[in-house]
Amino acid sequence: MKYDVTVIGSGPGGYVCAIRAAQLGLRIALIEKYNTLGGTCLNVGCIPSKALLDSSEHYHNAAHRFAEHGITATGLKADLKQMVARKNQVVDQTSKGVEFLMKKNKVDVFTGVGSFVTKNKILVTTSDGNKELETDKVVIATGSKPVMPAIFNYDKNRVISSTEALNIDKIPARMVVVGGGVIGLELGSVFARLGTAVDVVEYMDSIIPTMDADCSRELLRSLKKLGMNFYLGHGVTGVKPTKTSCTVTVKKNNSEDTFDIKADYCLVSIGRRPYTEGLNLEAVGIKTDEKGRIEVNSHLETSVPGIFAIGDVVRGAMLAHKAEEEGVLVAEYLGGGKPHIDYNLIPGVVYTWPEVAAVGKTEEELKASGQPYKVGKFMFKALGRSRASMDTDGFVKVLSHKDTDELLGVHMVGPRVADVIMEAVALMEFRASAEDMARICHPHPTYTEAVKEAALDATGKRAIHM
Repeated sequence: MKYDVTVIGSGPGGYVCAIRAAQLGLRIALIEKYNTLGGTCLNVGCIPSKALLDSSEHYHNAAHRFAEHGITATGLKADLKQMVARKNQVVDQTSKGVEFLMKKNKVDVFTGVGSFVTKNKILVTTSDGNKELETDKVVIATGSKPVMPAIFNYDKNRVISSTEALNIDKIPARMVVVGGGVIGLELGSVFARLGTAVDVVEYMDSIIPTMDADCSRELLRSLKKLGMNFYLGHGVTGVKPTKTSCTVTVKKNNSEDTFDIKADYCLVSIGRRPYTEGLNLEAVGIKTDEKGRIEVNSHLETSVPGIFAIGDVVRGAMLAHKAEEEGVLVAEYLGGGKPHIDYNLIPGVVYTWPEVAAVGKTEEELKASGQPYKVGKFMFKALGRSRASMDTDGFVKVLSHKDTDELLGVHMVGPRVADVIMEAVALMEFRASAEDMARICHPHPTYTEAVKEAALDATGKRAIHM
């Protein structure tokens, strides 16, 4: 049987691409090396981490905030085994949901490792034997893996990645998190809420260094209140694991002085790399760049006509929703459409508590480019809804063009800003101004009122409630 499109990888980019292409009438094959669909995001990434984040948040609120709400809780205990069990149920339900969608859209799923024989022949290697698929087009959507230099002595027992961290079933007394980016802070905060002493070692001088500096400072302040300890401007020179613990040697940048931290676990979270092993790219002449990424054009087509690549294996932020958009773009392009993606308007989110969310340019980027801009800001502590829910950390920051007032960037730290950010994304998609944002009637009392107030502040310091 010959397919119109064969997609290799069933993560958010791959399975969404398969569904959209099938909706357009194309015959689709989807190849996945693991026994469950959904890729890293659904199985060992976005979904399970959010399940644990929510569970730990409930426990932390019960332990530290219920009394102020007039709720007395006695005999409170964090059952991490049950939290992990619930997480596994969520993962299982979500993965089976993708299986259902494949059947619904008549996508043929093959379990095994997909590799190129030629640009139009894909070999699927399985435990039961091999199968060769004929295809007109191919979409590579194989995602990424954690970066794990040899210096860390990664043993999956005491020196772990995010994958193993999701299955710890006993609350550690101490954990070292190497890397102050999104994944490390999210998982570190899970264990900090449960009572683990968490030390974060970050080579840069700030956490979430790619986001707006104001967001970095505000999140750092909140996580310190949670009890997390930070060594910014520090690196790790070595990790020595044993069966029951590990010792992390830390060195301050521009210094020869080192010190050791002994912990139950060392969670290494210093980034991810494109995963292309096993694809046999050499057979069709596809090369990767110095970072292991597959080079693509504006249609996400590789140097070999008819072979496309999306998601973490190509340029850009390693985000599930970015991969989804690219999957749709390729499917619609192959279906004869003319889709587009504005990469500047792909939002970024950190699911700590408070959450962090952003879209567009940071203030640092605007300064570096010399673009004239205005700043508006509103603190959640001045918001009635935030006081009612006791979620007063954070702010909304609006950046608009000094002359035209067009929205250039919106940055938030606060309650549910992962959802609130979509107001800014939608407005910026239509090139709205800060004045437009300020003129929209927002329901009261809501967290979204902080967006309106920040926009009012950007349009002439007109914020009403601050």
